[in-house]
Amino acid sequence: MAEEQIATGTVNAHVIVNPPSRRESAPALDIEHQRDVLARLKRIEGQLRGIRKMIEEPRLCIAILQQLAAAEAAIGRVSHVILKFHVEKCVPHSIAQGADEHTESLAELVDIVDRFSR
Repeated sequence: MAEEQIATGTVNAHVIVNPPSRRESAPALDIEHQRDVLARLKRIEGQLRGIRKMIEEPRLCIAILQQLAAAEAAIGRVSHVILKFHVEKCVPHSIAQGADEHTESLAELVDIVDRFSR
């Protein structure tokens, strides 16, 4: 049922949509952020379907490349929303949990920032 909700973009406050992580008590995206991210992803899915149609038609390469750049930028904005939430909510939460959680959380943060910077 949760997978179905994610696929359709609906969120029920009584159903756990996020799979459990290794840190059971770590905060996950709240309902507002889930709705925002799901709406953005639905728009991106539409963009990608449009790009696929452009290739099937066929359309000019420059037009396809422009749409690909727009889709990549939209994915980047989704990543930014989630990264911002992580820095504002998850990292402070891990700091409050103690030294082990704090060290692990900061290592994960450095790793993910490194991946985004490539």
